[in-house]
Amino acid sequence: MPRTAAPARDPLQHYRERRDFRATPEPGADAVQPGADTGRFVIQKHDATRLHYDFRLELDGVLLSWAVPKGPSLDPADRRMAVRTEDHPLAYADFEGRIPAGHYGAGQVIVWDRGSWTPLAEPRAALAAGKLPFELDGEKLHGAWELVRMKPKPGERGENWLLFKKRDAQARPRAEFDVVAEQPDSVAATAADKPRRRQSRAALALDSVAPKAPQPETLAPQLATLASAAPSSGSWLYETKFDGYRLLARIRRGVPRLFTRNGHDWTDKLPALAAALKGLGLQSAWIDGELVALGSRGAADFNALQNAFDGRDTARLLYYVFDLPYVQGRDLRELALDTRRALLQSLLDEHPLDGVRFSEELPAGGAGPLATACERQLEGVIAKRRDAPYRSLRSEAWLKLKCRRRQEFVVAGYTERTNASGEIGSLILAVHDADGRLVHAGKVGTGWDTRAARDLFTRLQPLAREAVPFAAGTPSPGRWSRRAPGLERWVRPEFVVEVEFAEWTPGGSVRHAVFVGVREDKPAAQVLRERAVVPDTAPSAAPTASSSGRIARVRITHGERIVDKASGLSKLDLLRWYDGVAERMLPHLKARPVALLRAPQGVGRPVFFQKHAERTEIPGLVLLDPALWPGHEPLMEIRSAEALLSAAQMNTIEFHTWNATTRTIAKPDRLVFDLDPGEGVDFAAVREGALLVRTLLDELGLASWLKTSGGKGLHVVVPVAPRVAVDVVKPFSRAVVAHLAEQVPERFVVRSGPANRVGRIFVDWLRNGEGATTVAAFSARARPGLGVSIPVSWDALPELRGGDQWTLANAREHLSFEREDPWAAFWTTRQALAPAMRRLGFDPRAGGDGR
Repeated sequence: MPRTAAPARDPLQHYRERRDFRATPEPGADAVQPGADTGRFVIQKHDATRLHYDFRLELDGVLLSWAVPKGPSLDPADRRMAVRTEDHPLAYADFEGRIPAGHYGAGQVIVWDRGSWTPLAEPRAALAAGKLPFELDGEKLHGAWELVRMKPKPGERGENWLLFKKRDAQARPRAEFDVVAEQPDSVAATAADKPRRRQSRAALALDSVAPKAPQPETLAPQLATLASAAPSSGSWLYETKFDGYRLLARIRRGVPRLFTRNGHDWTDKLPALAAALKGLGLQSAWIDGELVALGSRGAADFNALQNAFDGRDTARLLYYVFDLPYVQGRDLRELALDTRRALLQSLLDEHPLDGVRFSEELPAGGAGPLATACERQLEGVIAKRRDAPYRSLRSEAWLKLKCRRRQEFVVAGYTERTNASGEIGSLILAVHDADGRLVHAGKVGTGWDTRAARDLFTRLQPLAREAVPFAAGTPSPGRWSRRAPGLERWVRPEFVVEVEFAEWTPGGSVRHAVFVGVREDKPAAQVLRERAVVPDTAPSAAPTASSSGRIARVRITHGERIVDKASGLSKLDLLRWYDGVAERMLPHLKARPVALLRAPQGVGRPVFFQKHAERTEIPGLVLLDPALWPGHEPLMEIRSAEALLSAAQMNTIEFHTWNATTRTIAKPDRLVFDLDPGEGVDFAAVREGALLVRTLLDELGLASWLKTSGGKGLHVVVPVAPRVAVDVVKPFSRAVVAHLAEQVPERFVVRSGPANRVGRIFVDWLRNGEGATTVAAFSARARPGLGVSIPVSWDALPELRGGDQWTLANAREHLSFEREDPWAAFWTTRQALAPAMRRLGFDPRAGGDGR
C-alpha cells in the first residue's frame, strides 16, 4: 500500500488549544495566511501574572512570538531573555484589551510598539540555526537587532533566546535612555482617540505654558554661530541645516504674512504657502523656518530654489518649520526650545498642511548627526541647546556645523569673460571686518552655466561704479586694472552671493571657491567672515545629572542623589516621573495657587511647605497678583512643564493646590473629602468608607470622583459651580461629614486628631477652608516608597489595595495601560451646591454645620 502523507503541521493549533474564544476577546485563528507576509512586527506589553513584553515577527502567515520579561533595551550591552512561545495569528498584531481572569494570559494587553522588520539573513535558515539578525523600523525601536538561541540546559523545556540591540546609530546606553521606562504607553490609540489626545496637548500648552502678551509687530530670527566641532557636553538637539531661505511667518487676525530674515515681505511671492498656513486655524503666531526646494537627490537644493523664484513657480517649495516664538496671544520666547518645538509639532500634527513640514530632530547616536549629514551630501547640521530661550540675535545657543566651508560674500566687482561678451568671468568677493570696512576675500570663477553668467552680468550693471570699493587702509589684493575686457569692473557693494570653498588662505582669500547662488534674503552690511568657535567654550546646555540620564526641559544637579532610601529612588527618578506625567498633571495645577512640599535632604529628613515665592527663583513659576489674597505674600502657580520640573529640581516632592482657581479665589470650584483612617482601620474599611461617602453625595445630587492619596487613604472630589463663598463651603462640608458620623458612628468621626479616630475614619473636611490645600493628582508623596496620588474610576474601587498602591516605581506602568481618562467628565461638570444644602437641611445663614 502507498504510504499516506503525514498531515501538515498546523502552527496555530497550540494557540487555539490554550484559549476559549467564547470568553476571551483575543482574535480566533481559523487558518494560517500563507503568502500574505507584509513584514510586520509588533511588541505587546502584557500585564499578566508578571509584566512582560511579547515580541512578534510576521513570517509565513503567522506571528512568531517570544516573551521578553524585561522588555527590549537600546543598549547593546543588555542581553534580554526571550522565551519562545506559540505562534499567533496575524490578527493578534492589532489586539489590545483585557484577557479575563481564569484564562490563559489573564491581564491587560496593549500595543507597545509596531512597524516593519527586515531579516538580514534568510529567516527560516537563521531560525533553524539559532541566530536571526534583523532590522526594525517601528515607532519606538529602530536599527539592527538579533535573536540568538541559548543552549538548552538538562531537563529544560521550551526554547530560551536572547534579544539584543546591535551597535549602530540607534543604540543608546540604558543609563542615558531606558526606552521601556521612558516610553511606556501604547502606540495603538484608536483613530478617534488620536485627534482628541493631540488636541488636548496643544490646548493644554496654549493655555498654560506662558502668560498673555501682545504680538510683536516685527521679529528678527535667532541666528546660529559657526562651530569647529559638535559640543561634547550638555543637552543639545540636532536638526538638518537646510540649504534655503530663512523665512518667518507672522499670523495676525488669522492672516499669514511671510518675511525674510531682513524683514522683507515675501507674501506676494509665496501665495500658496500663505494660503496653506491659514489651515492652522490660528489667530496670532510667529513661526520660524526655512524655505527650500528639493533637488534630484531629495535634499534641499539652493539652485532649484532660485530657479523656482526666477520662473515664478513657488507652489512646490517646502517650508520646514522649527520654532514657535509666539502663538495665540502668548509669548513663548522665554520658554525652553524643547517646549516650543513640542507645541509646534502638536499644531502640525493636528493640522497637516501642504508644503509645510516639521524639522525633525536628528538621532544623536552612532557616528553623530554631522557625519550622517555629510555622508548624505547635505550642507551640515544645526545644534541647539534644548533649554535655551529664543533670542533675536546670533548666539552660541545655536551652533552650525558644516560639511564644507560655505558662507555669504559681498560682490565688490567682476571680470567679463574674454571670449563671451555680456557674461561674468569671475566675481570679486568681499566681507566686512569688525569695524564695518569692506575687505577683499578673493575671487570665484566657477559654479554657473552660460545662462547664470549672463544673468549675473545683467544684474550687476546697475551697480557699476568707478572707484575701488575697498576702504582705505584695508588689506589690498594688489594693483587693480580697469576698463579692459577680462579685467576688473567695480560695483556698489550691495549684491550678496553664497560661495563654497576649501579653505581660507593666510592672506584672507578663499581657495578653490565655487559659486552656489544669489542671496536676496541677506543684507550686504551684515556679511562678515565667519569664524568657528570651539564648542566647549559656548554656554553649555543643561548638564546631565550623572551617567543615570537627563531631562531635556531643565538643568539637573545631583540627579544621582537618593531621595528615598526605602525604595532607592533618586532625584533623577523623581524628575523623570514628573516629565512623563506633565501632560496629565498640568490640568490639575492650572490656574490654582500651589504649595510646594520641599525635601532638600530626602524622605525622612526635615521638610518644609512653601506657599509663597519668597526669594526662591524657580524658572517658569508664576507669581500671582498680591491682590488675590490681601495681606499675604504673592501666591504661586504652576502653568508649564518647565515650572513643574524646575520645582522638582529644587527638591520639591509634593504639589498641593487650593480648591479655588485664580479666577474666583473666594469661591471654590471643588470640594475634597480626604478619608484618613485611624489606628486599627484596614484598607477594606477605607474602600467601604469611600463608597458610603459617594452614596451620601449621590443622595445630595452631587457627582464625585475618586483618587488615591498616595498615602494611607483616598480622596473623594466634588466639582461645583464657583458660586458659593468659601466661608459657606467649609461648614457645608463639615455638615456632610457630621451626617456620616451620626448615621454610621462606628465607621466615621467628624473631629480630627489621632485619639478621635482610633478604629474609625476621619473624613477630613478641613481641606475646604480658605488657603487649605490638597495634594494634586499625580503628585508624589514624601513618604517611604514615594507613593503617588492617582485618579481612578469608581469601578476600580474594589480592586484597590491601598492609598499608596502606586508609587514612583510602578505608577507609570499602570498609566500605560489606561485607555481612557477616568476623570474625563470631571472637567466639564459644574454642580450647584444650593440644592444639596437644602437636601441636607443645611442653612448657610446659620454657620457651623447647620444643626
